[in-house]
Amino acid sequence: MQIPSKYDASQVEGKWYDYWMKNNYFHSTPDEREPYTIVIPPPNVTGVLHMGHMLNNTIQDVLIRRARLQGKNACWVPGTDHASIATEAKVVAKLKEQGIDKNDLSRDEFLKHAWDWTHEFGGVILEQLKKLGCSCDWDRTKFTMDDDMSEAVIKVFVDLYNKGLIYRGYRMVNWDPEAQTTLSDEEVEYVEKQGKLYYVNYKLEGSNKTLTIATTRPETILGDTAICINPNDERHQALKGKRAIVPICERSIPIIQDDYVDVEFGTGCLKVTPAHDENDKGLGDKHGLEVIDIFNSDATLNSFGLHYQGRDRFEVRKDIVKELEDKGHILKIEDYNNRVGISERTKAIIEPRLSDQWFLKMQELAKPALKAVLETEDIKLFPKKFENTYRHWMENIRDWNISRQLWWGQQIPAYYYGDGKEDFVVAESIEEAVELANKKLSVTSGAVEKSLVVGDLRQDSDALDTWFSSWLWPMSVFDGIRNPENEDIKYYYPTNDLVTGPDILFFWVARMIVAGYEYKNEKPFENVYLTGLVRDKQRRKMSKSLGNSPDALKLISDYGADGVRVGLLLSSAAGNDLMFDEALCNQGKGFANKVWNAFRLIEGWEVADIEQPQSSKIAIEWFEAKFQQALNTIENHYSKYRISDALMETYKLIWNDFCSWFLEMIKPAYQQAIDKKTYDAAIAILENNLKILHPFMPFITEEIWQHIVERNTNEALIISKWPEFNEVSTSLVNEFDFASEVISGIRTIRKQKNIAFKDAIGFSVINNENTKATFDAIISKLGNLEAINYVSEAVEGALTFRVKSNEYFIPMAGAIDVGAEVEKLTEELKYTEGFLKSVQKKLSNDRFVNNAPKQVVASEKKKEADALAKIDTLKASLASLE
Repeated sequence: MQIPSKYDASQVEGKWYDYWMKNNYFHSTPDEREPYTIVIPPPNVTGVLHMGHMLNNTIQDVLIRRARLQGKNACWVPGTDHASIATEAKVVAKLKEQGIDKNDLSRDEFLKHAWDWTHEFGGVILEQLKKLGCSCDWDRTKFTMDDDMSEAVIKVFVDLYNKGLIYRGYRMVNWDPEAQTTLSDEEVEYVEKQGKLYYVNYKLEGSNKTLTIATTRPETILGDTAICINPNDERHQALKGKRAIVPICERSIPIIQDDYVDVEFGTGCLKVTPAHDENDKGLGDKHGLEVIDIFNSDATLNSFGLHYQGRDRFEVRKDIVKELEDKGHILKIEDYNNRVGISERTKAIIEPRLSDQWFLKMQELAKPALKAVLETEDIKLFPKKFENTYRHWMENIRDWNISRQLWWGQQIPAYYYGDGKEDFVVAESIEEAVELANKKLSVTSGAVEKSLVVGDLRQDSDALDTWFSSWLWPMSVFDGIRNPENEDIKYYYPTNDLVTGPDILFFWVARMIVAGYEYKNEKPFENVYLTGLVRDKQRRKMSKSLGNSPDALKLISDYGADGVRVGLLLSSAAGNDLMFDEALCNQGKGFANKVWNAFRLIEGWEVADIEQPQSSKIAIEWFEAKFQQALNTIENHYSKYRISDALMETYKLIWNDFCSWFLEMIKPAYQQAIDKKTYDAAIAILENNLKILHPFMPFITEEIWQHIVERNTNEALIISKWPEFNEVSTSLVNEFDFASEVISGIRTIRKQKNIAFKDAIGFSVINNENTKATFDAIISKLGNLEAINYVSEAVEGALTFRVKSNEYFIPMAGAIDVGAEVEKLTEELKYTEGFLKSVQKKLSNDRFVNNAPKQVVASEKKKEADALAKIDTLKASLASLE
């Protein structure tokens, strides 16, 4: 095949992805091999590829491609999440553009629009992942609203309800007035907001006297049903047993006493609004207070808001303060920093709201999941530091509010047959619900005159929290809930590695562990690798609003998928936020070009049946030892999920050791042929390099692999064999490290003295280190030396350099202007002696030595030693020239 002079990613990537897909390399079915399984963290069906997805999925693809090369049956299950709140919001917005109000539609009509939207946009992100090179088993693609997936969710709900773990309760919940649904505690973010603290006077009933409360939310005054004081607060003893009048609505409310009131906050008098504050609700329940809800579902005021009815809560706040001021109720207003809960999805300020909701009891369910991570370590978190976060969440777990006031999602399988709060049954189908309801009625009322039929039942209108479907993901993608003994679940479960962000450690990871132990009595995965957030160079989180998030597909177009993958991983470190810099993608592209040019160099050599030079023989032995050493380090990095470090080790091996050293060592002389033995070894070495590079840069490696020799479909790189680890010849590696310093010394002198490389030079060494002559042939070739002479005394008329205690001599007679060289060396000696004097002065100062940090003192001592060694070398060079 003709080898193009330049590597063009745009001509290569689509070709090989289609080839891999056509030959079914990504697909997995159970067999006798060891399985290696990853389930994708399903991106929102609303989503498009962003930098977080790029990083997360690159890491997963690296792991899956490596496992495939290791001979494992690699299975990477892709899919998307229906994302209740986000998707419903997008569909509602689209309908609005068309002049359609969701409230004018039936549930079925709305769901048709939602499915149309999903079919149109739902697969976008998965198609984009293909551009990145992700080798998912696309035949196994799942969606959390697929019929079989939804069936599993409903089955689990019914099972947990029958176990007494799911219940319906009237509770204070987090209400998102924009999405008009409840949120779990974990879906609420807390932010500091600059607000006001309003001091409001309430009249005492039957008196001209007043009491003062402090509130950040004056609009909720209209829902007050008591004032509470601390019984031990000396300031307010006279208020006991009295009543106060709520401003504006002029309602009379009791003054109650409770130790709960903080005497230090505000005035010590607390307004109690049980419908709009969780703590107030607790006080209300304890003291039997009336509950007055003043808000509609969209956070406008209802009829209890009097003349403010129908207006938004924040508009009302401004106007109610003005009215209170006009009526003489405002004592003072102070600036106040307040911690406010906002919806993770819509960013709307959360409203505490009393509501009938479905809850899952979590305390007992959480115990096996806590033990698996923190005691038995059956599941390992990488980095380990996240165990503390996990512990905090799981030890303080609360019942999970699993119902949402949405239509997009699995509808709660509770069926109502009467008007009472308990007149419902829970069943997997409405037919089963009819049977259960009839049984329940016959038990409670004896003989039933008329049996219920399907039309008599009304299904709960709420949908389940999205996380209630995705917590089953590692099981449900293999149909492990509906068919717990099927071949797939028995073979692929538990999965091996989960790669995700720490922001969903509780939302998703912890809950999957809970579900795994509840339904399989086993962990869902062995290792959890938590990536950092992708930030820009200024450490800002990437977001559309800041305009600092690059277009993922444009990056791939500009730098190639391989270049972008390398760029992401070069900027990433396990568990730490990564500072993304587009220049790193350019570095990745440059690396691809380096590998391509190295391959072209080898392929450009003429091969002949000639004797192998000693320099090539030792070069091959050295690189094979170096490769084994690097492979050992790479394996260690992989075992600790230091994926970036594994890439860096691979990068250095190929760029430095292979391209910069090995190819120079074996390169034939100008217009000369290379011997076949060396050429064959170079190709074998290149192939091994391609294998360890393939997980990071799949496209260019497959392209080179297929160019080396014609291959059939069973010989593609993607399914080749990971190199075997053998014993490392560390002595050979160490000897070359020494030899490379010698070569660098020779090259430095050639450069400084402008000695052309084509001119061979003399070379002598005083071998104080007793180094072996193993690499002499390579030193001689790469330095273009006439010969290497081992001597016992300094060579006159030569320039010298040292490597450790060995001293090397390059005769300079006739090659340089001796007078000018002596002048130059004398000047350098004078400067170095002055530098040494300043360092020694510092070290002779006891105060500095005793008080400076150890590393600073050590650094100064190293400077002293280096200066002394340099002075010796300079003096020796001068002595040889004079």
